[in-house]
Amino acid sequence: MRLTRLSILNYKNITEADLSFSPKLNCFIGGNGEGKTNVLDAIHFLSFCRSYSSSVDLLSVRHGSEFMSLQGHYEHDDGTPEVIHCGLKVGQKDCSRQGGTKKVVRRGGKAYRRISEHVGLIPLVMVSPEDQSLVTGGSEERRRFMDMVICQYDPAYTEALIRYNKALQQRNTMLKQDQEPDPEIMLLWEEQMAREGAVIYEKRSAYITELIPIFQQFSNDISGKAEQVELHYVSHLQRGSLLEQLTRDRFKDRAVGYSLHGVHRDDIEMLLGGYPVRREGSQGQNKTFLTSLKLAQFDSLSRIGTRTTPLLLLDDIFDKLDARRVEQIVKLVGGERFGQIFITDTNRDHIDAILSAMDGDNRLFHVEKGIVSV
Repeated sequence: MRLTRLSILNYKNITEADLSFSPKLNCFIGGNGEGKTNVLDAIHFLSFCRSYSSSVDLLSVRHGSEFMSLQGHYEHDDGTPEVIHCGLKVGQKDCSRQGGTKKVVRRGGKAYRRISEHVGLIPLVMVSPEDQSLVTGGSEERRRFMDMVICQYDPAYTEALIRYNKALQQRNTMLKQDQEPDPEIMLLWEEQMAREGAVIYEKRSAYITELIPIFQQFSNDISGKAEQVELHYVSHLQRGSLLEQLTRDRFKDRAVGYSLHGVHRDDIEMLLGGYPVRREGSQGQNKTFLTSLKLAQFDSLSRIGTRTTPLLLLDDIFDKLDARRVEQIVKLVGGERFGQIFITDTNRDHIDAILSAMDGDNRLFHVEKGIVSV
């Protein structure tokens, strides 16, 4: 997949931009807070219909504006063209769930019936300072990491996730009721949670199993085999039937007011040298760990599902890394296994090193106060 042209209107601090891209390497240089990351975030929005940094759509609209608009012109690996448009209007009464915004996503001029149908058409992996939350944040961040990848290549997983979350919400609502819930209705929601949860568990487990050796190889390449890294998928379903756990612990769940068991509590243990990376890792080691994880995500995504080469977005990737690790990452992303790449950096030396290491077409953009120029 290649993004040939991007039009931006009122997205975050970017008032207007119309950009044409290289099919291989696109670099954005500028100071902190100038808008480099916002360009990458706009590309992310066109793939996932949401910002990478926030789930609140209203925050994507430039201050003082009533709407924002993004349009991307793409080419599939076989040359087939694709046009995607995302529009967001502020102050729509019928869309209060998103903070008073109305979002429309169109493919080739035709609006999707459900926005979730779009996810996966434009596969994408983004490496960003925001990824630190995978290490320091709660388990919901690591579940989102799994969901964002699997949803891109497996529509059945997306549907199972939607149905599971609906059943979970209904069960939790019943648990909070003052009166005793109807046990037959409760059982219906629990059966749906167990049924959809089994699908989610199997697909998450298969994905992490495939990801681990690729992740470890990238870590070895970047660190020079200096670090031993591990991932372990953790789920209540590893203990047995989810339905049995839900029905057994209804009383406990009633006491706390929510469901204590299920795939909504899944997690990934991230280990460095046998210990949690959040406790043991230096800033450089954490950055290496997360970069290796995201590059492995890219590799696995490119080989499964539609087998379409994803876009790779690298936001400020070299910060906190020593020169040797920077050099290794440059060698990796400069190889043939990666397709179209978008990179931001404040350091021109880093950009020049990448440009000299990579053969073929490239484009360099300067970003200042939300204005993007060549």
